[in-house]
Amino acid sequence: MTDTMPQQSASFEENLPDVLMRIVTELYDVAYLIERVEPQLLEVGGPAILQSPDSMKVLQGIDLAVQKTRGLAEFIDTITATIPDGWTVDVTTALSLVKLADMHKSLSKGLRHGHSQPLSKAAGDFDFF
Repeated sequence: MTDTMPQQSASFEENLPDVLMRIVTELYDVAYLIERVEPQLLEVGGPAILQSPDSMKVLQGIDLAVQKTRGLAEFIDTITATIPDGWTVDVTTALSLVKLADMHKSLSKGLRHGHSQPLSKAAGDFDFF
């Protein structure tokens, strides 16, 4: 009888504070990307967009999403400062669930803090998947 179960990859343990700080970076990137949507909506919709109650709710929702994302980042950043460097976590399973290649790469070991997204890409650049 042969074993048909997929082989588990080796465990990938890292310092918990390092992992959390990479998550903080990703959250700040998400907030930045969401924030960039609002001016585009105003440009496409023109000044009349500000007269529509439904449009105003959407714009307020965008602002709220940015505030919540930054708030989560700040919360995680703050509690991370209290976690001892010796605490480790196995990120193997969690990384296997991340489907976006850029995010997987930025959450993997060894990347510095700061923006993980190439924010200087030209307008119109996109990735096929």
